[in-house]
Amino acid sequence: MGASSDGADTLTNGEAIPDWRILEPMQLSPILTAALDAFYETGFHGTSVREIARRVGVTVPALYYHHENKEGLLIALLELSTSDVLSRAHAAAEDADGDPVRRLSNVIEAIVLRMTMRARLAALEGEARYLSPENRQRYRAVRKGVEQLVRQIVEEGVAAGVFDVDDPAETTRALLGMCQSIPRWYHAEGTLSPEAVAQKYVGIALKTVGV
Repeated sequence: MGASSDGADTLTNGEAIPDWRILEPMQLSPILTAALDAFYETGFHGTSVREIARRVGVTVPALYYHHENKEGLLIALLELSTSDVLSRAHAAAEDADGDPVRRLSNVIEAIVLRMTMRARLAALEGEARYLSPENRQRYRAVRKGVEQLVRQIVEEGVAAGVFDVDDPAETTRALLGMCQSIPRWYHAEGTLSPEAVAQKYVGIALKTVGV
């Protein structure tokens, strides 16, 4: 994550983030939009390149001009997804003046807001198991950044005496695991708003670390 000339945070692809709590609709190409919808509805294996091309209104060769193959579409979406959540998590952590409790609260809030407000993109991460070893490694490297950030915050809280945690690594995995499960049950038309879900999960996270 960097900073733009006006002081706003930016994603690795240069997209500005004026506020980590605000998630505007992502600007995807028509091909990536069609691929995301198809993967979400029928899964990676259940979707053919021909079906994606049909949704876009282009020929299969025209689609291959932009993306090497179906896996290329999946990794492009996954990299957008992981870079988005990583950038927002870092922006949220930096917005806490170094206080471990606020840092953890902000990061969990940022992750949950993204999981609920971009649920289709977040749910796609379950399809990462179909990536080739090389692409899976690329995906995991970016995703590892979120785990490292949360673990660092947990360890800082333990060192400061404000968290009561025996195993920071396992606690971190538990916190992220509960957040990653949200796309499996969350629906925008449900009774809980993204903000309400985020506050509930922040409360659970703080109890988990002994606050």
